[in-house]
Amino acid sequence: MSERRVLVDLLGFTGSRGGTETYVRELVPRLADRMPRTRFAAITGRVGADRVRSFFPGQVQTLSWVGADPATWALGAVAATDPLARRARADLVWAPANFGPVLRGIPRVVTVHDAIYDEVPGGLAERAQRVVTSTLMRRSARTADHVLTVSHAAAASIADHLGVSPHRIHVVHNGSAEPRPVTDPGGILALFELPVARPLLLSVGNRMPHKNFPGLLAALAALPAAARPVAVIAGSRLPDPLAADVARLGLDDDVVLPGWVSDEQLEALFQVADLYVCPSLVEGFGLPVVDALRRAVPVLANDVPVLREVGGDAARYADATDAAAFGAAIADALQRPTDAATRTAAQSWASRFTWDDAADATAEVLERALSERRR
Repeated sequence: MSERRVLVDLLGFTGSRGGTETYVRELVPRLADRMPRTRFAAITGRVGADRVRSFFPGQVQTLSWVGADPATWALGAVAATDPLARRARADLVWAPANFGPVLRGIPRVVTVHDAIYDEVPGGLAERAQRVVTSTLMRRSARTADHVLTVSHAAAASIADHLGVSPHRIHVVHNGSAEPRPVTDPGGILALFELPVARPLLLSVGNRMPHKNFPGLLAALAALPAAARPVAVIAGSRLPDPLAADVARLGLDDDVVLPGWVSDEQLEALFQVADLYVCPSLVEGFGLPVVDALRRAVPVLANDVPVLREVGGDAARYADATDAAAFGAAIADALQRPTDAATRTAAQSWASRFTWDDAADATAEVLERALSERRR
């Protein structure tokens, strides 16, 4: 049978966009192994080109006019992806980062990780950009042949908010990376000057409104000072926009904002953490919850469907929109740590989410789209 060609739209890849980029890095090399008769090629912007070449199993074309800003990424996806796919004689376009072309053309699979822009619109300053992004996502999803997403909760939201027929949506859960313990976590984290002899709470994520980090800070402030853990909230470029809230709430001695951390630093933080907290109002998947459970770190998450989907009975849940209740749940989780058997069960639950399984299921969808193209 003749070789098939898949063009992967990585115009938004910069190396600092969190979960969607982890998704691409983990899946693409595995897909090449599972689809040996398929030639993969990628298009990317100038910021992400070197990073993409480090893992991508095929030719990478750089569009020099696409930078790190969402505007040029969106313009590239809308205006350049389909013409480049035609020029490369691609049989299929895969857009793994929420949107791609908005008109029908080369057969296309798009991965829509969530419909958060519609569920949590943000403040006035953010809404104009979000309206544009949401519109592009909606058009891209509606004109795609198949839509991949990462949880059943996200699938329901995509059908509801983006108007995509459920029969075209395929749920493929994300995987979780194998723990890579470091030998000297204290030394690796010395730069952060973490207070000693206090419980450590870890939380990770960007500073978009749906992550609800102000809610986590309010919950910490609701606790008596003597009962507060040290909270490390990683995942932002510096200066961190949470710093003003930390100061306003008098949490300077209780909260560490280390900015964007390396993979090694994150592993070290998991090793020393007493509790992982996810206060998000909504997620597409909630990968850090699974990563924490897989490393035997107890988890407290906001009580929303998607986090129950990925955390199951292995995590604890409380209402993160109620500062007093969430603060009390944090204190209770630290005062009543889980035993060894419970942690082992949590690890077993989390180990069900693997990138190999995700790659198998994603390959099935891509193969289906390719077979429809041949017909």
